[in-house]
Amino acid sequence: MKAWIKLLRPHQWLKSAFVFVGLLFGHAWNDAQLVGQVLLAAAAFSLAASAVYVGNDLVDRERDRQHPKKRQRPLAAGTITAGAAFAVGMACLAAAGLLAWLASPAVLAIVVAYLLLNVGYTLGLKHVVLLDVFLIAAGFMLRILAGTLGVGIAPSHWLLLCGLMLTLFLGFAKRHAELKALDGHAAGHRQVLDEYDPALLDKLIGICATATIVSYSLYTVSPETLALHGTVGLMATVPFVVYGMFRYLYRLHRHAGGGDAAVDLMTDRHLLAAALGWLAAVIVILG
Repeated sequence: MKAWIKLLRPHQWLKSAFVFVGLLFGHAWNDAQLVGQVLLAAAAFSLAASAVYVGNDLVDRERDRQHPKKRQRPLAAGTITAGAAFAVGMACLAAAGLLAWLASPAVLAIVVAYLLLNVGYTLGLKHVVLLDVFLIAAGFMLRILAGTLGVGIAPSHWLLLCGLMLTLFLGFAKRHAELKALDGHAAGHRQVLDEYDPALLDKLIGICATATIVSYSLYTVSPETLALHGTVGLMATVPFVVYGMFRYLYRLHRHAGGGDAAVDLMTDRHLLAAALGWLAAVIVILG
């Protein structure tokens, strides 16, 4: 069971929280039908992500054996056979498609786009410098769109911009963490890492972190936000965002963090407190 949990990575289902952005900021939590659709969309993305992880591990199992941490993955370590992994991956894929279709045809189309994006990523686009991180960010953005356009909620342009900058920040931080962990042997595991260096990644991470904080701060005081929510209280949530970003940077540079945002969130009490504090403040202010 432990090996299957490692293969399917259910802790990564935390990324499906992006699906709930539209429900939260669109004042749609009182609509039972919309809530149900969003829950189905989040479940569909969670299972689709597990299917993608299985596919990636199948394709990369030889390369993963050269990585200090990834060599412990079930397929690389040989604790799960390729045939069994393929069967479970296809089951996750089928269940994801069914749940997405139950949510709405638009959600199904977005989930299919997410799967096609990951096929392209796995088959070669992950080796294209900069584009690789933009594709990672696109996966998060599709989650936001599934929870907005997919269920009939109009997305805020400011939140879409903030989401893009945040996910680019997480993607470049992941590359920085991988580069540091492999310590001179990066290209042997992931070819694109040979095109990055710490100085470049630090600049890209700094730009994305700044853009995330600025875009979210501008969202909280924009006329569109004031008209929708009828309050300027969201300004009070900005410190949680700033602290969370700074804490993530601290972990990246001082505690070998940044390689897995979901793990960092669950294992760092400061990050978790910032995230929960932000969520509680948003719910109280908007409610």
